[in-house]
Amino acid sequence: DPISDMLTRIRNASRAGHPEVVVPFSSFKKKIAEIMKRKGFVEKVSEENESKRNFLKISLKYFQNQKGNRNPYIQGLRRISRQGQRIYVGKDRLPVVKSGHGFAIISTSKGLMTDSEARRAGLGGEIICEIW
Repeated sequence: DPISDMLTRIRNASRAGHPEVVVPFSSFKKKIAEIMKRKGFVEKVSEENESKRNFLKISLKYFQNQKGNRNPYIQGLRRISRQGQRIYVGKDRLPVVKSGHGFAIISTSKGLMTDSEARRAGLGGEIICEIW
């Protein structure tokens, strides 16, 4: 599953302290990365072309804790709806991730959006992943 692969690469790179992660390009992945950027979990998202292949370069965001260590903004991410088991929710059953400290990415009839945006728009859809 390409989306799970992207999320795993981001999780591993942020835990290892890498400044950026490169994943194969798709417009769906780019939309997910743009939402993560808009929510402040990643620094920058750019499209790279390398010998007829497109890649998505995602610059990860870190913060300094009291001890001076670099900690990733992304504490965790989890794929919810998978190819073998799609998870759909109505507008009344949209998840609240980590008591509001995280967000879910929902695929709705109006495109990809966060759980709070879908709640405001009164839309349900497929829960792609949760990020906190």
